[in-house]
Parts: sequence; structure tokens; C-alpha cells
Amino acid sequence: MITAKLVRRIGFFDATMVVMGGIVGAGIFINGYVVAQQVHTPALIIGAWLVGGVLALWGGFIWAELADRMPDVGGQYAYLREAYHPAVGFLYGWVLLLVIQTGGMAAVTVTFARYFLELLPVKASDKAVGVIGLTVLTVINCLGVKLGARVQSILMVLKIVAICGLVLAGFIFIPTAQPLLHPMFEKAPSVSLLAAFGAALVPVLFSYGGWQTASFVAGEMTNPRRDLPRALVIGVAGVTTLYISVNVIYVRALGPVALSKTSVPASAVMRLALGERGAVLIALGIAISTLGFLSQSILTAPRVYFAMAEDGVFFRSVAAVSQRTHVPVVAILLQSLWTAVIALSGRYEQILNYVVSMDFLFFGLTAASVFVFRRRELGAAVESAGRTAESGFRIPGHPFTTAVFVLVSWLVVANTIYRYPGNTFVGVIILLLGLPAYFLWNRQRRVRTNP
Repeated sequence: MITAKLVRRIGFFDATMVVMGGIVGAGIFINGYVVAQQVHTPALIIGAWLVGGVLALWGGFIWAELADRMPDVGGQYAYLREAYHPAVGFLYGWVLLLVIQTGGMAAVTVTFARYFLELLPVKASDKAVGVIGLTVLTVINCLGVKLGARVQSILMVLKIVAICGLVLAGFIFIPTAQPLLHPMFEKAPSVSLLAAFGAALVPVLFSYGGWQTASFVAGEMTNPRRDLPRALVIGVAGVTTLYISVNVIYVRALGPVALSKTSVPASAVMRLALGERGAVLIALGIAISTLGFLSQSILTAPRVYFAMAEDGVFFRSVAAVSQRTHVPVVAILLQSLWTAVIALSGRYEQILNYVVSMDFLFFGLTAASVFVFRRRELGAAVESAGRTAESGFRIPGHPFTTAVFVLVSWLVVANTIYRYPGNTFVGVIILLLGLPAYFLWNRQRRVRTNP
């Protein structure tokens, strides 16, 4: 019996678009007002997005070294599995499927539908329209990784066009500008101001998240050791430039007070610049952006569940690869089905409350794995399974930058526990429920391999 395998068909450009597409969803069009509610001067608002961009770039460097070390399908799952224990990798995949990826996708599915329906002269259920969009993208990604990557790249280019259009419209058609650098502080620097700035960083860091998902498809890149590290660094730097540019326009056009009072700053800017026509154009841009995020999620995350199944710690059918299209169809369908269930149930907003603590917990663990791998280099010249003991890409500023990234990630977790203990508790329960599931599947794997 011939067993189908994944094929390497994702090049450097598509890999870069996957990195950027995993970051840019609806957050940049909305989250500016959340930041302005925490800090109240232009310099601090823009500064929060700048700091977030620097931290995201440091994260990109960390994942670039990890990708160079282990260009395996599953990416972050593989890093955690090899650095700590297979159970740690499994728990990451477990919460990725149940909470992190599907919860975020469900929310974005409905967001896409709401903005898409604004463009149509008909009334329809936003949940139904969202699921239809999700289904179309699922079918596209089941037809082959090259087609899925190409559609994702097209949508990402359209996102870039939409964001650049927002920036240019705000700059050209809103001549009256609010001051950008004065005053620096609303009040004298203090612990409370530092705490407010830290609170402002939480939605910023969440908006910058997603670049790590490009590592999931490393096993389908034509040259992952060369292309993925470059794609991570260039993609994160590109998104940072876009995000800072957009927030400069928000502050320039609206000012901190007005920005903090509107939950749709992108629409407010475009309405000032081009009237109702501008609001329609930005609704189109947001619809495209959310659709692109869904496309990227369907392309990348199922490879984690596929890798888990290949390791024998998940349903064996999830490791099935289509003979015709060479993609893990069952893994793709599983994620999209669960996303649709969450979207139709209306529980996505509640599930999103569990995402932050879980996501940043594994951010910190994954970044800390660099210390584990570097320590192993000192005692081993060759690793098994065809992996190299020596990494070609090295993180600039390590160990300082890596340690700061780990610290910030876990401070976000601590802040979430302090502010939302109930939500964090539920997230931890979902995480811990993965332990008996792991030991059950692992026991079945041992029985199969050692009858």
C-alpha cells in the first residue's frame, strides 16, 4: 500500500506572506482604541506599538533559530516535544485545537461575516455567512498546499494594500493633524504609569501574535532552513512597520481622546478622510483581512494535529494524507468543523477569554527551549533523526533578548491571572484535561508498537 506524504511546495515569498498573514487579522483595525484607554498621550500610544513590535521581532529571531534547528512539520509543537517532553508538545496541540486557534478563528469568522454583510444590500445571518466563507477556504486548502499558500499570499497582498490605503487616506485627506510627540507623559512617570503602559501592551502583543504559526508548515517548505528564518524576520519587521504607520495615522487624525472613545478607529479615520465611501472601503479591507487570517489558519495549524497523530498521540486518522492533493485533509476538516461549532454556538467570545493565558504560557516555554537546545550543544555533536546539533542562525542579543521575551510572555500570563482569575482557571482546566488524553493515546501507541 502506497502511503501519501506531505510535499515541499511553499517557497520564500509564500512563507513570508504566511508569517504576515498569521499576524494581521482584524486587531489592527480595532485594538487602537483599547491601547488609548490605558495610556493617554500620543507618544505612549505609539510607543506601546513600537515596544510590541520590538518584542515581536525578538520573538521572530527566537523562532528563526528554532526553525533552523528543526525544520520539521508541526513547528512549535516539535520544539516543545524535543526540548521538554512529548507531553508538553501534546498539551500545546491540545489547547491549540480546543481553544487558541479555533476560538480565535471562530471570532474572526463572525467578524468577517459582519463586515462582509455591510457591503451587501441583503440581510443574512452573520454566523451562517461566516461558516460559508470558512467552508470555501477549507475546500481550497484541501485541494493542495500550493493552492492554499497561493490564495493566502493573494489575500495578504490585498491586506497590505488595504492598510497602506488607510495610511495614505489619513495622511493626504485629513490635513489637520493632532500632535504626535507632545506631551510625552500625561503625568509624572510613576509605578501607576508603568502599570498602565504594561496593560496597554497586552492588546498590542496579542495583535502582534501569530507569526509562530508559519513554523507549522516547515515540513512543506522547499528550503525551510533557509527560507523560514528569513521569512520570520522579514515578515515580522514588515508587519511592525504597517502597525506603527496605522497607529500614527489614528493618533494624527483622531487624537488620544477621540481614539479612546471609538471602537472602530479605522472606520472613523476613513469616514473623516473620504466620507461614507471611506467607511465602505475600510469595511471591504477588514473583510479581506479577516478572510486572509482564516486562510492562513487553515493552511498552518492542522499540521500540528497531523504531527501529533503521526507521533501516535492523537486520532490515527488525523495523520492521513490525501493521495491526490498531498495535504492532511482530516486534520484540516477537524479544525474547521470545531471552528464552525464554536462560531454557530456563539461561545467564541467566552473562549477568547481563555486564549491569552494559554498562548503566552507556551510562548514563554517555547522561547525558553532555546536555552535547553544550546545547553545540549555543549554535550552532543550530533542529534538523532537527521537534525543538526549546531544551528546556523543565532539569535541577536541572546541570552538577553531571549530572557526578556520569556519574562514578558510570563508577565502577560501573570497579569491575566490577576485580572481574570476565573477565565484563567477555566483555561488551566482545559489544559490539564489534556494529560489523561495524552497518557491514553501514548499507552495505545505503545501497545501498537510493542504487541
